[in-house]
Amino acid sequence: MADSAAGKKKEGIWETVKTIFWALLIAGIFRTLFFQPFWIPSGSMKDTLLIGDFLFVNKMAYGYSRYSCPFSLCPINGRIMGSEPERGDVVVFRHPTRGVDFIKRVIGLPGDTVQVRGGRLWLNGAEVPLQRQDDFIEIKEQQGPQGLIPRCSNDPVPEGGECVKERFTETLPNGVSHDILNIVDGWVADDTPTFTVPEGQYFFMGDNRDNSEDSRFPQEVGGLGFVPAEFLIGRADRIMFSSAGRSLLYFWTWRPDRFFKAVD
Repeated sequence: MADSAAGKKKEGIWETVKTIFWALLIAGIFRTLFFQPFWIPSGSMKDTLLIGDFLFVNKMAYGYSRYSCPFSLCPINGRIMGSEPERGDVVVFRHPTRGVDFIKRVIGLPGDTVQVRGGRLWLNGAEVPLQRQDDFIEIKEQQGPQGLIPRCSNDPVPEGGECVKERFTETLPNGVSHDILNIVDGWVADDTPTFTVPEGQYFFMGDNRDNSEDSRFPQEVGGLGFVPAEFLIGRADRIMFSSAGRSLLYFWTWRPDRFFKAVD
C-alpha cells in the first residue's frame, strides 16, 4: 500500500512537471512567433499610453524583420510577409542606434514630407487638423518603477497637485484620429525643418509632443531620426493590464478601466 501511494505521488509530481513544461513551451512559442510583451516605461505616449500599461505587441502585423523574427533565417534587411504600417499605427521598434525598444506613432510614410510649425503638424504641405478637447489632468507624483515626475503646463505644481496638459484630437490624412498633448508653446521641437521620409523608412512621433524624443531629432544629434523597416517589431493593439504604482504588488494602484483597452 505504501509503495502504491508513493508511486502515485511520484506520478502526480511528474504529471505536474510535464504540465508546467508544456505550458512554458507553448507560452515561449506563442511569444516567439506571434506576440511580444511590452511595458510602457515613460510618458512620451500620454494620454494614449500611460506609464505602467502592459501590452502585447502583434509581431505578425508587419511580417518578420531581424528584430522580430524567431528564426536565424530571417533577413538582415527588410521584412518577410506582413503588410506596411499605416499612419496612426502605434508601433514598437528597435532604436536604430541605441539598441533599445521604443514605442511611438507612425506619422510619416516613405516619400512623405513632415514638418512641425508652431507646434502644429504638417504632412505633404497640408496642415493636419486639430480639435481642442478637455485638458488632460493627472496627479503630480512619481510614476512607474523609475519614479518619473510628469511635466505640467501649469508648473510650478507641488507634489500631489493637479498636473495639467492641453489636449487635442489630431486627425491624420487617412482619417485616423488620436489625442495629443501640449505642455508648453515654443518647445525646442515645435518648429522643425521639412523632413522627407526616405524609401523603406518611417517617421515616428510621440503623442505627448513636448515630452517625446522622436523622429524630429536626427540621429546625428543623438535622436531617433528615421526608422528603417527592418527595425520594426510589431503593432501595439490592446492594453492587457495597467498599474500606476512603483510595483505590480501595489494592487491598489491598478487601473481596471484600462484592462483590455484598445490602443487607438
